[in-house]
Amino acid sequence: MPPPRDLLHGPILPTLLRLAVPNVFAMAAASTVGIGETLYVGLLGTTALAAMALVFPFVMLMQMFSAGAMGGGVASAVSRALGAGDAERVRALALHALYIGCGLGIAFTLLLWLAGPWLYALLGGRGEVLDQARAYGWWVFAATPAIWLFNTLISLVRGSGNMRLPSGAILSASVVQVAIGSTLGLGLLGLPRLGMTGVALGQVIAYWGGAACLWVYVRRTPLRPALRGVRLQWPLFQDILRVGALACLSPLLTVGTVLVVTSLVARFGNEALAGYGIGSRLEFLLVPIAFGVGVAAVPMVGMAIGAGDAARARRVAWTAGATSGVLLGAIGLLLMLAPELWTGWFSRDAGVLAQASSYLRWAAPGFGFFGLGITLYFAAQGAGNVVAPVGASILRFAFILLLGPVVVAAAAAPWALFALVGAAMAVYGIATALGVHYSTWRAPPPRVAPAAGAMRPS
Repeated sequence: MPPPRDLLHGPILPTLLRLAVPNVFAMAAASTVGIGETLYVGLLGTTALAAMALVFPFVMLMQMFSAGAMGGGVASAVSRALGAGDAERVRALALHALYIGCGLGIAFTLLLWLAGPWLYALLGGRGEVLDQARAYGWWVFAATPAIWLFNTLISLVRGSGNMRLPSGAILSASVVQVAIGSTLGLGLLGLPRLGMTGVALGQVIAYWGGAACLWVYVRRTPLRPALRGVRLQWPLFQDILRVGALACLSPLLTVGTVLVVTSLVARFGNEALAGYGIGSRLEFLLVPIAFGVGVAAVPMVGMAIGAGDAARARRVAWTAGATSGVLLGAIGLLLMLAPELWTGWFSRDAGVLAQASSYLRWAAPGFGFFGLGITLYFAAQGAGNVVAPVGASILRFAFILLLGPVVVAAAAAPWALFALVGAAMAVYGIATALGVHYSTWRAPPPRVAPAAGAMRPS
């Protein structure tokens, strides 16, 4: 099972862009699922929208953990083994990755089933809203093992350098989720109107079906997990977890940063909060660009490291980081100069538009650094060393947490907080770049031969 030659020896930028384009489109399509769900859940009423808002952060965390964090660990381990030409290790890693994905999926389902009602109440859910959130959460988290399995299988395929199949799978699952969720939730085509339970069933059916299709595909490729004759070994689990487990801190810190900024902006009133919401929403649409380029860099960096070519791995990382930085920086510069190109789509309230424009003028200059940091985070996953990017996320969170209240008290105006948000993005990007520059990227560990014997999964 030799690694694709162009990923190891081909021109870096053209190869990177060829891999990145399908990812960008797939992530953009997945982002529209949230918009589509919001539209048809809105037809169920305000209570349903509020219930979904209580559950949605935990659904997003499952996606971020399984796809971007642990998924990166899986793709990294597979690509490094491919670069080293170790086909047996690839198949053994695939088995260990499935154990991790299925185990964590089941564990999170049980946790969210048990603790979900308490968490929804902690976030402010009361009465009918809390009841609908409980019903929606119970069904939607029945899909959590499938989400983990789906994203684990996608990461195995991405680690081999195949980006088209994962992109098609994500797009297909997104379409199925919206189609089934709206049909069952609203009672279309003569079916019973199941409300939020029907919306949740859209995700359950889409991800269990998607995971099943991916499993059939992977079983027919050289990536197929070695289901017999392989003993479970800690070094193989460790090869995945030392990247994936640490990387899970990054989405937690990202969500924490958003929550802190939101709470600080809320002190300036509803207009500032609404304006911040309009401006910050743009960041979530820019993330697919940085994510798409970064995920494309993972197998290129990983295979180069596996082949012992750390110099090429670093060239790939810096090329990917610069690509995202330039693209997001250009968008940020444009909207800093002409914020109405974005803000005018969402409101006609002069006060809200003024605050949204203020946010873009002060925060948008940091978008390029934000893209640089996100993409280098994925490149570092490919190298098997994410200490620097996670450390940069901690620094960004601490920057906002410690300086935010001081800035709010001293300036007594939203623009100062918006400027701090932009500065925090710059801190994150620069710290990630410096950390990657000074990090040691080594060749893969010695081969661990899959030994026959005990613990043979059927």
